[in-house]
Amino acid sequence: MSEPVLKIAVAGVNGRMGRALVEAIARRTDCVLSGALEHDQSPALGMDAGFAVGLQTNVVVSSDVDAVVRNCDVLIDFSRTDSTLAHLSVCEQYAVNMVIGTTGFDDAGKARIAASAQKIGVVSAPNFSVGVNLTFALLQTAAKVLNEGYDIEIIEAHHRHKVDAPSGTALRMGEVIADTLGRDLKQCAVYGREGQTGARDPKTIGFATVRGGDIVGDHTALFAADGERVEITHKASSRATFANGAVRAAVWLRQCRQGLFDMQDVLGLK
Repeated sequence: MSEPVLKIAVAGVNGRMGRALVEAIARRTDCVLSGALEHDQSPALGMDAGFAVGLQTNVVVSSDVDAVVRNCDVLIDFSRTDSTLAHLSVCEQYAVNMVIGTTGFDDAGKARIAASAQKIGVVSAPNFSVGVNLTFALLQTAAKVLNEGYDIEIIEAHHRHKVDAPSGTALRMGEVIADTLGRDLKQCAVYGREGQTGARDPKTIGFATVRGGDIVGDHTALFAADGERVEITHKASSRATFANGAVRAAVWLRQCRQGLFDMQDVLGLK
């Protein structure tokens, strides 16, 4: 007997990722859009959730979080940290699972997510692209092999509207490398260089951030030694790759009543 169609609600449905998510859900037969959330000042309120992408979903954009969450199996949220944590509380109240693509949480925010995951199923990841998550696995191998004599730098580029820096994906790349090397990223990360910086500390992991235009997302981990360098790069050309991964995570999460997971779990890479 086949499982019932999964009911998915989307927070921030009128944003770039929200629109991509509406399209991604519409392409699948095992799930359906059941709710669409926006803030109470959004011009999209009262409109069909698919209006911006030329789809008729028969789901009206609403600011009523309780009503939307009550009517879904899982909420996908790519909004802002404060909104996501508020939505998380409502999901916990109604025992609704959640997929979190929002980045920029501080330690308290991360702890709040972990606490909620003791009661509901949560997939939280800095990047839902299948390719990026494969890249994380490749970085583990690279860091194990290039563990001596290589300077490590992470370069990322995004569109002009991105509000956090470095990106969550870049930070996760740094965490993967640092953990593999037995370092603490909080202690070895360098987020900017200016003026008389002195010689590079070989134990540091540097980050460089670019913001401009409509760049969807470029990430490169650079391992540079005397005589050679190795670059592992992922470039996204469409937000569809993130949306497809998030919907895949939502469908996977239906088997979990509680617990905190990431895309490595969803893809079976652990």
